[in-house]
Amino acid sequence: MTAVSLGPSPARRDALARRIRLLVTATIGYNVVEAVVAITAGTIASSTALIGFGLDSVIEVSSAAAVAWQFSARDPAVREAREKRTLRIIAFSFFALALYVTVDSVRALTGTGEAGHSVPGIVLAGLSLAIMPFLSAAQRKAGREIGSASAVADSKQTLLCTYLSAVLLVGLLVNLLRGWTWADPVAALVISAIAVKEGREAWQGRGCCAAPTWAAPQAGADTDNCDCCS
Repeated sequence: MTAVSLGPSPARRDALARRIRLLVTATIGYNVVEAVVAITAGTIASSTALIGFGLDSVIEVSSAAAVAWQFSARDPAVREAREKRTLRIIAFSFFALALYVTVDSVRALTGTGEAGHSVPGIVLAGLSLAIMPFLSAAQRKAGREIGSASAVADSKQTLLCTYLSAVLLVGLLVNLLRGWTWADPVAALVISAIAVKEGREAWQGRGCCAAPTWAAPQAGADTDNCDCCS
């Protein structure tokens, strides 16, 4: 006879839900500030990468807000339906971001625009590189334990900010220290490629197969592409 795990106790599940709501709130608050600073500094410096980074922060806010909205429903079926709609909205946002950044990067590379130096952008990228991995890891851990696919998927949005922060920081530093203005639009194109990848996975509903620990996997379920389950 196969033993069946009962999963977290009701008290533990309540604690995890509160933790996720707290992490989502922290993520929204930080990304609002990040978006304002990045877009403002990017506009001043004519930095496509920095503006693209700020727009990605707006996408992260929408993703985190969607998780908060989803967690407000008690009915699992309602949460699942909301998750599907939210993933489509996030996918469209990623594609729009990729299109904007690509067009503006090509414009910069062809000589019709040149990025200036941005010390505030460098500081912001460094802070995000230090903060975002901890927020992502904490939400991912809580989401997997409670069995929330949306919470784990949202933690991937936060993790993406870490990668983008590293790319942005390198591009801005190279521009500042070596005067290679082309480094900024090239870094922006990397951000665009990552946005397309994440948008495609969001549209397909891939990237997470988290399920309540007490639920048995469905027959024929495909978990090969579920990054968060490993």
